Amino acid sequence: MLKRRDWLLHCSLWAAMPLALAAEAEKRIVVLGDSLSAEYGLARGTGWVALLEQRLAAQRVNAKVVNASISGDTTSGGRSRLNAVLKQHKPSILVIELGGNDALRGLPMAMSKDNLRAMTRAAKAAGAKVLLLGMQMPPNYGAAYGREFAEVFEQVAKEEKAGLVPFLLKGVADRADAESWFQSDRIHPLARAHPVMLDNVWPALKPLL
Repeated sequence: MLKRRDWLLHCSLWAAMPLALAAEAEKRIVVLGDSLSAEYGLARGTGWVALLEQRLAAQRVNAKVVNASISGDTTSGGRSRLNAVLKQHKPSILVIELGGNDALRGLPMAMSKDNLRAMTRAAKAAGAKVLLLGMQMPPNYGAAYGREFAEVFEQVAKEEKAGLVPFLLKGVADRADAESWFQSDRIHPLARAHPVMLDNVWPALKPLL
């Protein structure tokens, strides 16, 4: 028969269990991106999003990763499908990896910025934390354009108090031997570049977990 002291301890442990379970509730990370996140030209499971899922499992982080990326997508495309993504997956964290195709297509930077801002606000309103993955343009686009484009991500992150990775392809596209890290189209990184990309994302993502 339980003594009163043991019985009280037993009851207190049961009372604490819901709090412990809540603290360990599974987080859901949704990546809304383009071909850089959709494993374009790669074997399945070798892109940085798949590697992220593996890292979370290895570190025993209770989180599920949903890859909602579509090759060729723009910030306009992401914005148009975001509400459905939020409703379906109810993310704890939304990672937005969009904007590169906007620049490649010569779309107005003001429009890209407005779309990124709108997506960030919508995700936050739905209860998700937001991480923006920035992109930078090659030197042939011109120094001024490149600087302004990179600042789009910085400005939205600052204004909306979102997380930011300044350059997803840091350590890949800015290498002296960068050409050997990309597929033949010189746009999409090879599989060996994706661990580097994940290492760029991880320091900004980890605090959100």
